[in-house]
Amino acid sequence: MKSENIVIDFENSIGPWLGKTSKIVDYYLQEAFSQNGIDLSKEQMIVLKKLNDQDGLHQHELAFLTLRDKSTLTRLLTKMEKKCYITRKQSKEDKRVNNVYLTNLGKDVFNKTRPIIKKILDTMQHNISKEEKDQMIKTLQKIQFNLNSKEASL
Repeated sequence: MKSENIVIDFENSIGPWLGKTSKIVDYYLQEAFSQNGIDLSKEQMIVLKKLNDQDGLHQHELAFLTLRDKSTLTRLLTKMEKKCYITRKQSKEDKRVNNVYLTNLGKDVFNKTRPIIKKILDTMQHNISKEEKDQMIKTLQKIQFNLNSKEASL
């Protein structure tokens, strides 16, 4: 069977630009936390935000909301428990289920991240109009939909 010579214009496609931008944002976020004495990864910050929004989530719900598989989330929560940012408690209704709660230290750490995140968002959105931002969000939502649709095949 003869293989086809498929031409792909990577420089003018969306994928590399999304990936590079995501890595830059991750780097600046991690660097800003570190410079401000906050021992927190981006993934841990996302967990703190979800728990700040809805404390006491089931561990399974938290995995779904943070787009993590159960074992990856378990490792992440174990690290966060060692830092005393969260605590896990067995559900009274179902002993197989753990609910995850923010500790006072976790709440304090999350609150310390807010001005840092705001500054990074302001920097990212500098010289971008509301219309451009709205269009970018719509485009990213379409990309997510396209990749999550049943028609998307690997």
